[in-house]
Amino acid sequence: MRVHLVVVGRLRAGPERDLVDDYLTRFDRTGRALGLGPAQVIEVEDKKGGGMPAEAALLEKAVPNGALICILDERGKVQSSPQFADMLAGWRDTGRQDVAFVIGGADGIDPVFRAKADAALSFGKMVWPHMLVRVMLTEQLYRAASILAGAPYHRV
Repeated sequence: MRVHLVVVGRLRAGPERDLVDDYLTRFDRTGRALGLGPAQVIEVEDKKGGGMPAEAALLEKAVPNGALICILDERGKVQSSPQFADMLAGWRDTGRQDVAFVIGGADGIDPVFRAKADAALSFGKMVWPHMLVRVMLTEQLYRAASILAGAPYHRV
């Protein structure tokens, strides 16, 4: 199952970019044998300043056809890492070819686009900077693959 991170904004060189790249490399290596990956980041940017509706149109266009859409949203479901791993495995096991994790811009995800999502995930009740959410998501993808592989990275 291919994994797409469809995100608003460009991640410049720096520590966040280094972490995202590292975790995606780890995920690809660990997930390959499990039928997870490869993973790619698709960045969109609203250069015209159209706000959430314009960002939503760009996000929707960037999501691969037929992909399951999981948005990252403060109103989403809070899960443990093993639950997240089970959710990924479930999507894979039902024959999903693509899953798109969508991260909105500073103002979040347009309600119309949010309503089209198949799932919504939250990293807690706090609001996180969208660039940091990328790091957290990629780490959790790697952790999920490690859990499913029975590797010692995740300790209960």
